[in-house]
Amino acid sequence: MDYQDFSIGLTGGIGSGKTLVANLFADLGATIVDADEVARNLTLPGGAGIEPVRRQFGDAFIQPDGAMNRAMMREHVFAHPEERLKLEAILHPLIRDISFQQARQAKGDYVIFVNPLLVELPIWRGMGTRVLVIDCPEALQVSRVMKRNNLTEDQVRAIMATQASREQRLAMADDVIHNDKSIEEIASEVRGLHARYKKLVENRAS
Repeated sequence: MDYQDFSIGLTGGIGSGKTLVANLFADLGATIVDADEVARNLTLPGGAGIEPVRRQFGDAFIQPDGAMNRAMMREHVFAHPEERLKLEAILHPLIRDISFQQARQAKGDYVIFVNPLLVELPIWRGMGTRVLVIDCPEALQVSRVMKRNNLTEDQVRAIMATQASREQRLAMADDVIHNDKSIEEIASEVRGLHARYKKLVENRAS
């Protein structure tokens, strides 16, 4: 089935567990199109985003190996919000185009677009005929990201402040997984949703 007829837009705040849930869906047969992975590839040596980034921000943001200096760029755009908009203007159209290209080539049961900014920005609207939100308490988000990325609480909360609130994401959701439970419980919920999504695909195809 064409992704435009049925697909899932999976989103959630930083540290909510999007990757865990996406991997569980992939194990069951869904095709995952991950915006963060696309973005990383665009900013690796030879990536389509490197030269536009160099022209906009200068050679200092490109490492000797030809990749974008992600840590330096992250600090720069958080200190200067207007610069973040310039970076998004370069990368987001490229990410969108490549994501749709990958979706057209998908062979799985259905496509899941994983995108942390699905709710925030108009450019991502329409990535998914249904929206699945991965939700968890903010304190849990903070502790996970501090541990995973070796960041301070203030740094994590600064990142969260650039994202939609829990309430905004939940208001957009067709389905929700609350990721404050065990992996076994999450996997059980994913199996249930996967079965429902396959049934929806079958119904639309008939």
